[in-house]
Amino acid sequence: MDLGKVWENYWDILVGGGALLLGIVAHLSGISLLSTILSAVAIGTLAVTVSEVAEILSEHFKEPYGSLILTFSAVAVEIIILFMILLEAREHPQVVNSVRNGIISTVLVDLNVLLGLAVLIGGLNYSEQEHNEDTSESYTTILFVASAMLLVPTTLSITSSMDASLKATLIIGGLLLFYYLVIFRFQTKTHIHFFRFTKKGRSRRPRPQPEEEQKDYIFDRLPPWVNGVVLVGLLGAISIASEIFSNDGVPIFKEIGMSEGLLGLFIAFITVAPELFTAIRAAKNDEMQRVVNIAMGASTVSIMLTVPAIILLSLIVGIEFPLVFNPLQVGALLLTVILVWKTTEDGETNYLEGVSHLILFLSYAVVATYSG
Repeated sequence: MDLGKVWENYWDILVGGGALLLGIVAHLSGISLLSTILSAVAIGTLAVTVSEVAEILSEHFKEPYGSLILTFSAVAVEIIILFMILLEAREHPQVVNSVRNGIISTVLVDLNVLLGLAVLIGGLNYSEQEHNEDTSESYTTILFVASAMLLVPTTLSITSSMDASLKATLIIGGLLLFYYLVIFRFQTKTHIHFFRFTKKGRSRRPRPQPEEEQKDYIFDRLPPWVNGVVLVGLLGAISIASEIFSNDGVPIFKEIGMSEGLLGLFIAFITVAPELFTAIRAAKNDEMQRVVNIAMGASTVSIMLTVPAIILLSLIVGIEFPLVFNPLQVGALLLTVILVWKTTEDGETNYLEGVSHLILFLSYAVVATYSG
């Protein structure tokens, strides 16, 4: 047995499974700090496996079912983590703010860190990288509208009662879900060509040869129904890790005085990790179209599926969850959407634009870290 090959193919399962088992032991032993760290590692690494299995299933079922599988597997991880943390609001009411921060932070990390790093790395290898401008035009329109919708309950909270904001939250959640259904049909049925591109960037270095498809990866050889069961099992394991993370981590974060903004960023990085690795690999292979699809598509899904899901789950468990955001979150979201629009509007990207996204994100992170 080639141990090096086993590690290369299954490092995420080995690390994630080991971290989860050790995290459970630490949790049962009352070692909260260790269980929090281990559960976070388990969530991030097992989420990588989820994305790989989902991609195999998507290739088998083709469009539009392939996109549906990829979308729901990605958003499921985010929903699980945020919901487990939301449940802690029964003992720690301020956790609701951390969940709201987590939603906004995930979008900011997708559009600034993921897109920024990929554009930077791709730009250092290629003079310019090109993508279909119809993709970015469509997504920026969607993101502008979705951002405006998120601000409705916030606006009402300034002029009306919290009860009005809660009612508006329910309506906005329903509208976001309906909007996503329209977008999904647009993307997978009527305007598929808007989200495809074959032209390559202007290379300053030899282009890498396409990697050979892994023939010895076990999930490539399993029947689709087995991979479906594996996917459900992985999400179950992530649920256990998320419960440990929220149960043990929230009191620790409160004790050390971690700001809600910083906790939101921490949650975001855990959920975005698999997409980040995929986007960087795509940028190195001069596949900027895939990067744009991942970054902007993931942000769209984060708003339009995660928000309605968390609103519904909060109703079920009896926790009030108004979509009331602070000025920092509102400003950062709007500035990010504007920057993404300017970066992608001409169908070309370069490393300066990547650096710009990273600088904007770091500026937000400074304020989020030191704000109350």
